Amino acid sequence: MSKLRDTGTLHRDDFDAGPTNLDEIEPGLWLGNLTAATDIDTLQSHGISHILTVDSCSLPCAITERPGMVTKFLKVTDTAQEDLLSIIESAVDFITSSLENGILLVHCYFGVSRSAAVVIAYIMKKYSISFECAFERVKEKRRFVGPNPGFQSQLRLYHTMGWKLDSFNPQFKLYRLHCAAFHVSKAHILPTGFMDLVQPDPALIRVRPEPLVYRCRKCRRIVASASNILPHIPKESPKWTDPRLTELMQSSSGTFSAQTSETPGDHDKPTACRETYFVEPLGWMAEVPHQQQGKLNCPKCATKLGSYSWIMGCQCPCGAKVSPAFYLVPSKVEWSNFVQNVQVTV
Repeated sequence: MSKLRDTGTLHRDDFDAGPTNLDEIEPGLWLGNLTAATDIDTLQSHGISHILTVDSCSLPCAITERPGMVTKFLKVTDTAQEDLLSIIESAVDFITSSLENGILLVHCYFGVSRSAAVVIAYIMKKYSISFECAFERVKEKRRFVGPNPGFQSQLRLYHTMGWKLDSFNPQFKLYRLHCAAFHVSKAHILPTGFMDLVQPDPALIRVRPEPLVYRCRKCRRIVASASNILPHIPKESPKWTDPRLTELMQSSSGTFSAQTSETPGDHDKPTACRETYFVEPLGWMAEVPHQQQGKLNCPKCATKLGSYSWIMGCQCPCGAKVSPAFYLVPSKVEWSNFVQNVQVTV
């Protein structure tokens, strides 16, 4: 490690990424460290024409402005809380296009976690295989790869979603809510990058309205659709890494009213808790993007329907701790058939 500069500030150059090392994972696809990406002799000897940087800092201009070199920088830190999924599709697309036009080096600082994670994602999608299978393929070529535990969990979810980002997948919804809650805890408001989490007001008239909705019991104003429900298993705090959430949503179709009855064989499947209705943030929840917690009142009659909390969450009567939480009290709302209750938002 080199000495600190006279300013006493720690800089990237004060650390050593180690000697040049890179390995060919597939024909034309190389995975390596920062030293390899900044070594012009290495780049030339391997015929590398494209570089994907998955790191906290971009490459120097001597590399990015080199004639004939195509580069892409994705800012990612190597922590378990880092949102890898948000850049996966961009990374996979760049890898795919680069291999069609030249030879690519994918790197981070050490070439172990971040860059390995996006290469594994590419292998997963290309061959339609699981994280474990893709991980072993890459490890056969570069033995010391090891995405951090958070990246590994996100890659397993990537597999569950069919090697794409599925905004309707309940695990992915919960994952993004957790990411948003982390940022809300720092900024005290919902960042613009997560505003898409606030779903359209279900009372708005649509071309293809959802047939099952929940209404304010007092004024009958629609406050949620079945697809807005975020299910959880009784007495278990929901985790976005739990694949049972996807199965739970598929089996229940979002209808958690007390009228729902079991059919033969259902006792072998996970069942959704019906003691509290946890939902996605919705357009009529005006304060949700601006306050860390508060009440949820009906936008028509102002009756209190529930509460929300980005940070503290909520303890469901079943015993499960849900965080972040946006919930409606079952006694304040009623299940209904949308076809019979089309209305205009007020």
